[in-house]
Amino acid sequence: MEGAATSDAGSMEPFALPGLLFTITLLLLALRLLTQRTRRPGEPPLIKGWLPYLGITLNLQKDPLAFVKTLQRKYGDTFTVLLSGKYITFVLNPFQYHLIMKNPKQFSFQDFSRQLSAKAFSIKKLVADDDLNEDIHRAYLFLQGKALDSLLESLTQELKEIVEPQLLKTTDWTTSRLFPFISSLVFEITFTTIYGKLLAGNRKELISELRDDFLKFDDTFPYLVSDIPIQLLRHVKSMQEKLIRCLTSEKLDQMHGCSEVVQERKEILEKHYGREDLEIGAHHLGFLWASMANTIPAMFWAVYYLLRHPEAVEALRDEIDSFVQSTGQKKGPGLSIHFTREQLDSLVCLESTVLEVLRLCSHSTIVRKVEEDMNFSLETSNYCLRKGDFVAVFPPILHMDPEVFEAPEEFRFDRFLEDGKKKTTFLKEGRKLKYYVMPFGFGASKCPGRYFAIIELKLLLAILLTYFDLEIIDEKPVGLNYSRLLLGIQHPDSDVSFRYKAKSWTS
Repeated sequence: MEGAATSDAGSMEPFALPGLLFTITLLLLALRLLTQRTRRPGEPPLIKGWLPYLGITLNLQKDPLAFVKTLQRKYGDTFTVLLSGKYITFVLNPFQYHLIMKNPKQFSFQDFSRQLSAKAFSIKKLVADDDLNEDIHRAYLFLQGKALDSLLESLTQELKEIVEPQLLKTTDWTTSRLFPFISSLVFEITFTTIYGKLLAGNRKELISELRDDFLKFDDTFPYLVSDIPIQLLRHVKSMQEKLIRCLTSEKLDQMHGCSEVVQERKEILEKHYGREDLEIGAHHLGFLWASMANTIPAMFWAVYYLLRHPEAVEALRDEIDSFVQSTGQKKGPGLSIHFTREQLDSLVCLESTVLEVLRLCSHSTIVRKVEEDMNFSLETSNYCLRKGDFVAVFPPILHMDPEVFEAPEEFRFDRFLEDGKKKTTFLKEGRKLKYYVMPFGFGASKCPGRYFAIIELKLLLAILLTYFDLEIIDEKPVGLNYSRLLLGIQHPDSDVSFRYKAKSWTS
């Protein structure tokens, strides 16, 4: 198989040509069928774009929010688009989101997520194995409650072991690019917290290589989840396979101190597969990606916005200092302050900052598959939906709504504060919104790792602001890179330089 993956196209056997022509013919027929679709009576407005198969993809990729707003002004809050071979009905009215969530049999997430796992991580068995799917979902309980407390303890310890010998020795100003700094810190802390420490070899070198491979893989993720056959993405396929081989049962046994959730997943996977099955590594790759692919850019944006808003840094430091004093703790040499989960949750200014970052940068679109031809009843209208199509909620349309959030394009660290407490009431058309920030989806399919992601962001920000002086050097604004289209936290379209140094422990 390795030879087949690396062979030149010129070495194809002659009989392969008819097969290739047959495939191309089928693709052309499929494209023709897709572009021939017309709007039936009772269906939402249909926007196919001018490109076969791609439809509106290129327009959407330039600036998803601006383009969706343009369609909303022209067609209203509900319309269907052709997007990379799929017909997707957007539902933009926030008071209608619950209609999708309350009908899981008609609007399925399971099929969509299983197909996504097969494409992105080469996890094939989940597509048809309900027992495996149920067992894996039960393991997510280890991302909540007491298990989450254990993860926070491990996270704190790993942060201590990484920061103290490296960053806290930096008493003079050190200049770095922000994204590599953040990705290196987040990757190492997250990986060792979840999967444990490598027992042999040069740990730093191995972690660095794994991080670099992961980031390259993550850059290709939009291609992996497209309908492009992975055989045509040779470099992507080889990177995926390399990471899978790094996360097999044999490799994970060479690590020490894995988390409860990973231990549970190992036992489940070895029950459903043979221990030597490479697909076990594919599952662990999927979990690794889910644990940090969005945390890295979210942490970048949090630090970036804070460094551009000194008043926010001052407010957060004041809140953290008050916490330290109220708990009788003292800043000393090394990471001497400690947070429980409840204490992190009590830092309302910190939580407001994290929510504001997620509001500004998350394009996590919520997608469901239509399981049967149906009549979709909304508050003001009814639409017919076709089996096999998709419906989607696009949270940025809500996150950037000036009726809900004043000056929504601005970063305001205190946007989710009111009279010194958490603000949870936001209005549209005079009505209270049930959903107002949606970076993790909603309903039963809400991201199971959201609690861990939030406490990690809070802990990292609290430690950086407490123990370091940080200054941004580049004044140029950084925007969103839309290459990930409707997936997760958007990456920056450029990077900035910043400098940092450890504070004196007596300060």
